[in-house]
Amino acid sequence: MSGLEDVVAASSSICAVDGVEGRLIYQGYDIHDLAEHSTFEETVYLLWFGRLPKKAELEAFTKQLQTNRKLPEPVVAVMKNLPKDGNSMEVLRTAVSLLSMWDVDDELNDREANVRKAVRLTAQIPTIIAYWDCIRNNRALLPPKEDNSLAANFLYMLNGKEPDDLSTKSLDIALILHADHELNASTFAARVAAATLTDMHSAIVAGICALKGPLHGGANQEVIKMLIKIGEPSNVRPFVQKIFDEHQKIMGFGHRVYKTEDPRAHHLRQMSEQLGKLLGEPKWYEMSRTVEEMVLKEKHLNANVDFYSASVYYMLKIPQDLFTPIFAMSRMSGWGAHVLEQYANNRLIRPRAEYTGAMDLKYVPLDKR
Repeated sequence: MSGLEDVVAASSSICAVDGVEGRLIYQGYDIHDLAEHSTFEETVYLLWFGRLPKKAELEAFTKQLQTNRKLPEPVVAVMKNLPKDGNSMEVLRTAVSLLSMWDVDDELNDREANVRKAVRLTAQIPTIIAYWDCIRNNRALLPPKEDNSLAANFLYMLNGKEPDDLSTKSLDIALILHADHELNASTFAARVAAATLTDMHSAIVAGICALKGPLHGGANQEVIKMLIKIGEPSNVRPFVQKIFDEHQKIMGFGHRVYKTEDPRAHHLRQMSEQLGKLLGEPKWYEMSRTVEEMVLKEKHLNANVDFYSASVYYMLKIPQDLFTPIFAMSRMSGWGAHVLEQYANNRLIRPRAEYTGAMDLKYVPLDKR
């Protein structure tokens, strides 16, 4: 029972994880199929509505996401007054909480209103993240565009210039791969909150709070720290061997559910290699590949989604402490799907605990203790 491992806590049609076969399924579609052919916007629609959209539906849905990217000025004003060395996930948590007060559907909790809230949050979270990096570095805040993809607009606002096609495609695929993963800690936290019939924003804040924990959302930050410390491909083998000898853990390997390769790692590995060639920085992929080979041979552990996302994000010029917020940027789609599903067939989530404490103690007055 420790950690509720293998305990079925909900019935859901959103996502299936086959740990034995190494498969990840969104609403019936294999992640490999979606990563190759879909877009993040289309994947969000699939997660929320249970089917792939028709052309007109996708165009209308994409336009909703594009036109809801702006942040209320009072929220931006609060962000400007936060400590510039503040934790990025704490900033995201605070800003999302504030957004509920300026959401026109704040007091409504029907399906249509919650879909509108989810649309706004999915569109606004990338703006929060990009604006925070600009604010803390004293850069101008670029207004979001309304004619490009979520991935392209985020990179544009973050870096102040139009991204190349491969960078946009790489981030778009990464967002698809991180969109949902069944009842992980943050999704379960969001569903537990939603089960009380609290509002969408509060449920998403619960998810962000859980994702902030280093055992859930921060592994790829540790991976890139390791790669930077290694420095060059020639240093990998002695560096990793020293870690083995000291019985330390290498982040980005193994998974609580997958008994074989994490299917998401396959696509991120390819993107790491392609970006390295395009940008003239192949060493990040080369170092990662050698580390992966050594860990698989020595520890029999496969790379998970965090391992290659580290080098991908780094080559996209994304600051290390924004890796986890970008995880949230993607996972908002899954959180939204699960919150909507919870509302649709709600029952308060109230598990029991196995009590291991003392029994039948008698109260002792304070002066006799």
